[in-house]
This record gives sequence, structure tokens and C-alpha cells, in this order.
Amino acid sequence: MIRDMALLGARLAIGGAMAAHGAQKAFGWFGGPGPEKAAQMMHGLGFRPGERYAPLASWNEMAAGSLIVLGLGGPAGPAMLISGMVVAATSVHAKNGFFSQQNGIEVPFIYSAAALAFAATDFGAFSMDAIVGTRGPLRHPLVTVAALAAGLTGALYVLNARDQSLEGPATPTFRGKNSPLPEDKTEAGSASS
Repeated sequence: MIRDMALLGARLAIGGAMAAHGAQKAFGWFGGPGPEKAAQMMHGLGFRPGERYAPLASWNEMAAGSLIVLGLGGPAGPAMLISGMVVAATSVHAKNGFFSQQNGIEVPFIYSAAALAFAATDFGAFSMDAIVGTRGPLRHPLVTVAALAAGLTGALYVLNARDQSLEGPATPTFRGKNSPLPEDKTEAGSASS
């Protein structure tokens, strides 16, 4: 009973946080960027067109998180979560080291470790898999390996499609009213001299 309650609590925390993270991008909920800014971010990371990749990332996170919260689908939700975290760690966080204070891979690493634990064990008695009777069949080692392999293959496919000609968001090449960069006062002063 305690194990099952602990698994439920862990599922609610990990799955709920991941689903909310996806909703930030998909809908702008919880202070998130919303679909337009998420698309711009994805485009800047080399996932082009951003309008295609942002919804894929958002809905993968929401689906993975929801499956984990519900305890449904065996290793499918955890594999989807790991897939997204591999892409995030590689494209956003790896260049910054490990710790989250520097925007490193720490958070995707922890999410992935938790998802791997769910994939390798089960969701417990307080899960939809237990209620509908799929808890045993979906926990066959071949099913787990296949789900994890599919998740990693998906991550590698997305990363391989990434345009890495520009690392990170594009840098504006002009200054002034429509640029996010401030006007260069030295250029303005020398031009008027």
C-alpha cells in the first residue's frame, strides 16, 4: 500500500509537471510562452519550421505527462518523456554543463531518471493499467525495451533533422527601433559628427 501511494505521488509530481510544461508552450498557461513564442524558440534552436516542431514538443510533453499521471500505457509515457528530455538536453542544455543554475542538463536528467524508473517497474496498484488489467502485459521486458528504443529513435530522428547552421537563437544584425538590441550610442554619435 505504501509503495503504491508513493508511486502515485511520484507520478503526480513528474507527470503533472511535464504535462504543465507542455501546456505552457501549447496554450501559454502557467506563465508559458504560448504557441507563437514556442514556435519562435524552436525555430531559433534549429527545429525548422518552428510552427511544426513546437506543437510536436508541446503535445509530446502533455501526452507523456498525462499517461504517467494516469498510470496508463505502461512504458509508453515514460519513453515519450525520455525522448523529449534527450532532445531538450542536447539542443538547449548540454552546452551549459550539468547544473540547473547555469541552465544545464540537471532537470532533463532528473525527469529522465524518474521516467526510466517508471518504465522499468510499473505505476502501482493506483493506476489505470491496474484497473483495466494491462499492468502485467505492458510490463513484459520486450515491451519496455521496444518502448524505450522507440523513444530514443524518435529523439535521434528529431535531433538529426535539426538545422545546426546557427547555434541557438539567431542574433539580430541591426540595432534600432525594431531590434531587440539597444541602439549603439557610439555609432549614433560618430555618424552625427
